[in-house]
Formats: sequence, structure tokens, C-alpha cells
Amino acid sequence: MSNRYAVILAAGQGTRMKSKLYKVLHPVCGKPMVQHVVDQVSELGLQKLITVVGHGAEQVKQQLKNKSEFALQEEQLGTAHAVMQSVPFLAQEQGTTLVVCGDTPLITTQTMEELLKHHEQTGAKTTVLTAYTEEPAGYGRIVRNSEGRVERIVEHKDANQEELTIKEINTGTYCFDNQALFEALSKVSNENAQGEYYLPDVIEILKNQGAVVSAYQTSNFDETLGVNDRVALSQAEAIMRKRINHKHMVNGVTIIDPANTYISADTVIGNDTIIYPGTVIEGTTSIGSDCIIGPHTEMKNSQVGNNTIIRQSTVHESKVGDGVAIGPFAHIRPDSTIGHEVRIGNFVEVKQSVFGNESKASHLSYIGNAEIGERVNLGCGSITVNYDGKNKFKTVVEDDAFIGCNSNLIAPVTVGKNAYVAAGSTVTHDVPAEALSVARARQVNKEGYVAQLKQKKNF
Repeated sequence: MSNRYAVILAAGQGTRMKSKLYKVLHPVCGKPMVQHVVDQVSELGLQKLITVVGHGAEQVKQQLKNKSEFALQEEQLGTAHAVMQSVPFLAQEQGTTLVVCGDTPLITTQTMEELLKHHEQTGAKTTVLTAYTEEPAGYGRIVRNSEGRVERIVEHKDANQEELTIKEINTGTYCFDNQALFEALSKVSNENAQGEYYLPDVIEILKNQGAVVSAYQTSNFDETLGVNDRVALSQAEAIMRKRINHKHMVNGVTIIDPANTYISADTVIGNDTIIYPGTVIEGTTSIGSDCIIGPHTEMKNSQVGNNTIIRQSTVHESKVGDGVAIGPFAHIRPDSTIGHEVRIGNFVEVKQSVFGNESKASHLSYIGNAEIGERVNLGCGSITVNYDGKNKFKTVVEDDAFIGCNSNLIAPVTVGKNAYVAAGSTVTHDVPAEALSVARARQVNKEGYVAQLKQKKNF
């Protein structure tokens, strides 16, 4: 196997997207299109990976970081012109260069590997990845000679009526002998309907030089889908979602309604977990085995242990342990750590807090900037009052404490081990271990008050 290199074309603005966000940064199943491509290409054992950037260059670089080197195409003059920008990185190299578009998020490592192997086995100077479709409008057509060999590639706008009937299309993915590629690029002209330098013209140049030109037709047209507008974006999303859900089901996850379950490409789920409809799992999320997630649960960049139930709730950028029950209608906000065997009930919000093992807040509570120990009971309506309008303060509730219903813990404050806070208290000072804190006004009953009030107001 020869040395392998790759060039990813990601310089276009994508005017048909009608968006402030540059085309290749639009997400498919939670991950930018160009990131999908880079992640798949990176599995090919490359010596170098170059991403050609233009519009939104800094944003693309920030997204990909050290996964790629970058070449800048300041003026977009066509695909051949884009590849030319990689001259400083690749022009002196020997081997095979793969060229793939950054707006083809569905292409897989397997297909690209098959393309590369076909290219290397045939000894071709260039190999184009093709596909067959009943709706070829907008795609370049593969023109073959009587022996079935690739004669040339004709862009849709330059095709004549006969060529427009061809249903084998150019996917925009190619393999080249690296030296032959850069020698031929210098001979490409822009004498065409668009006035651009087309990369497919390299194929005709090499053919006229007597070089072997080959084509590898993939059986999966979906992988070749190029996203140029929001319609194609939704199509890519649907295909990717189906692919992701299929992978999880094959691996032992039950997805009750795959068409209405949305799981990011980077999510990991253990076997015997059940995902109910309406669930949205985003970012880099991991879920253990034997869990129940949903219905209508939203998770993002979170880690969940085994045997945990999360129903109709939101968990963002947090860690949840084993045997936890969350919801319905709970909100676990970022930087929260929920221990094992914890109960977070309906209408409970937890933010930037630690919840110890076997503790519970069963309903109607806000726990922010707090450290809750083990086996703590937070009664209905318990509030950590953590914000004074300018600064946030910490509340500590130590192991085995009991917080009565409708209690306010005014931070900074600590409730000691095994301490009790009476229902309805507003606690402003630390509570010692084993103590009972009663922080409420003494009850006063004014007998006959209602009758007097009615008489006074002539009720």
C-alpha cells in the first residue's frame, strides 16, 4: 500500500443554505458536516490530511482543531483551484491522494477504503467514485466509451441533451496519483459555463496523456449525498439518524420508535437499555446498560450509569450514577454530579451541584451550587438560596440530614450530619450535627378575627 493523503474541500459559503452559518458547519445529527467527513477520513491511515478552507475559515479551524492541517482558498474559483491550494503540503509527496467534499457527511470509511483499494489495484492515475441514481439533475455525468471505460466527466450545466440522460453520476470524491494530480492541475482551464477550474477536467487531461483512468461505483447512493440546501440537509439528517439508530439496535439497544428518536453520532449506549419516543440525545453522551430513557427526554454531553431511569426530563453536561430515578419533568443543569441510587423527582432543578448516594429530592425543589451528602432527604419545596444578585454561594448538606418541606437554605450555609431542619424554616446560620433547626415565626392564632373583619368591611 502506498502512502495516503487526503484533501477535504470545505471553502464554500453555501449561499443556497441562506444562513449566517457556513455550509460545512451545519450539523447532521448534532455534528458539523465537515466533522463527519474528517472523522471518517481519519480512519484511513493517512500520512497527511489537508482541509481547504475559505468562507468561515477560522470557525472551521476551531471546529476541527488538530485533526487536520489547513490550506486557505481566498477566492473560490472552482474545485481544481481549491485543490491547488494544497501545493505547499503535498506537491512533493509520492503516493495516493483522496479528494472528498466537506459537504458529504454520509460518506463512510468503508466506501473510501474500497475506492482506495480499487485505485491501487488497477494501477490507475485517477479513480472517480461514481453512483447510479434515477434523479441525476445537478450532478456531473460519467461519460463512458464503448468499452465501458471513463471517457470524461461532464458538469450538469455543460452537458448536452444526450449526456443529461446519463444516470451514473460523479460523487465528487476521487483518488489520484499525487504527482500526476499536481502536474495535471497546472493544465486545467476555466473555459466553461461557470468560468471555474473544474477538478474533473484533470481526468480528461490524464486520459489524453495515456494514463489509466478508472471508476469505482458504490452501491449506496445515500453516502454520496451532497448537502447544498436545507432540503438536502434534512435528507442527510434522516439517513444519518436511521444509520445511527440501526447501529444501536444491532448492538442490543431497544428503540421503541426509531423514526422519532434522535441520537447524536457520538453517543454510546449499553445493551438492554430502552429508548422511548421523542428522546433527543446530543453531543458526546454515554448511557449504561439496563436504563430506561424517555419518553421526551433531552440529554446533552452527559454520562449515565447502569439501571437508571430518566423520564420526560433534561440532563445537560452532567454525570448521573447507577440506579438513579430522574423525572418526570426534572432539569439537571450543567456541572451536576448525581450519585448512585438517587431520586430526583418531578419539577426538581439541580444546577452545578453534587448529589450524594441514596439522597433524594422527590418534588418541587431547586438545588443550586450545593453539595448534598449521602442519604439526605430534601422535602418538597426545599430551596438552596444561592444568589444575592451579584455572587453565587455554596450550600452544604452533610450525610443523613433531613430538610423539611418548604425550607430555604440561605447560602453560604452548612447543615451538619444527621441534623434536622423543620418544615417552613428559612435557615441563615449553620446547623450543627444532630441538631434540630427551627427557623420560622411562632404561630399565633387570633380567634374571632374573621368575624370582626367581615363586620368592619360590611361583608
